[in-house]
Amino acid sequence: MNNWTNYLAQEGARIDSDSSSLSINFGAPHADVDALARNAVAVPLLHLGLIRATGEEAGAFLHRLLSNDVAGLTADAVQWTSFNTAQGRMLANFLLWRDSDDLCLALSSDLTSSLLKKLSFYILRAKVKLSLPEQERALIGLAGPMAGAHLSRAAMPVPEADMRQRVSTDRRTIRLGENLFILDLPAFEAPAAFDALRQSGIPASGTASWQLAAIRAGLPLVTAATQEAFVAQMLNFELIGGVSFTKGCYPGQEIVARMQHLGKPKRRMFRIGLLSPTTGANIPVGTALYGSTPQSANAPGAIVNFAPLPEGGEALAVIRTEFVRAGEEIHIGAPEGPCVEVLELPYEVPEVT
Repeated sequence: MNNWTNYLAQEGARIDSDSSSLSINFGAPHADVDALARNAVAVPLLHLGLIRATGEEAGAFLHRLLSNDVAGLTADAVQWTSFNTAQGRMLANFLLWRDSDDLCLALSSDLTSSLLKKLSFYILRAKVKLSLPEQERALIGLAGPMAGAHLSRAAMPVPEADMRQRVSTDRRTIRLGENLFILDLPAFEAPAAFDALRQSGIPASGTASWQLAAIRAGLPLVTAATQEAFVAQMLNFELIGGVSFTKGCYPGQEIVARMQHLGKPKRRMFRIGLLSPTTGANIPVGTALYGSTPQSANAPGAIVNFAPLPEGGEALAVIRTEFVRAGEEIHIGAPEGPCVEVLELPYEVPEVT
């Protein structure tokens, strides 16, 4: 543990490690989620890791490899992007931003080491260095009603528009949506910043709260369990601005472009609710979804991200669009498993309307 995680443990947080990924809670996960319904919450984003690219060719290097237009990223902007196999399957998705002359990529923490190695294979003679600044930087998420007002009261910078960043000294605030923010700051400053947020009236909360907020915003996170499972359009990635169709070649570009221009994806990401009497159900990422008829015996979908609720939970799931269009019953885990309900996303999924 570093000073940041030691501080959190002293404040009563429980930090759990699953493989190389961390999660945190400040009590029962349901209490964390209940807090999000009433108020904005502050969440240490221990389940996210960072990769930093430095050097005069860092931008050009990432532009050649990632699905979005890194070269066109302005100093105050942030973007979604991904690194794919030659077959167009996502190895990881990132939130990317500029930090002066450097570039930072936030991704699932269980992928940071492996992605650093994979990206490093492409460096060759490029003037770029990749590193893991996880001991140097900390990420704190703010989600829920009036999150921006709490940031202001805690004297944190607040961007004025979505997918923008604002920096004050060495503290950076990234705005993903009206009520969804990420603080990027030096790890040694994180305890004081977290205290200031709580003094502004925002309670501490755990990973489940952030996951629920991201699910409701329709923002997927590829993890080790779902590596190489999805093409960009399956995760609605072009709908949230994670793909450029004009930037030129990158690994998997031909597959992603062909799906965009020559046909419709047969699978799309949807937000679903688990209607189950089982309290505290925890559904593993990658769990299959099934139809209820003999014709749908093969799994028509899988869980991408999941957040528990007092009764059941909510998830992002990739599902065959024909099942959703037809209104067919969809079950989790097995054809006779609990039934799920397709819920609204904040953006339109075009192949379903």
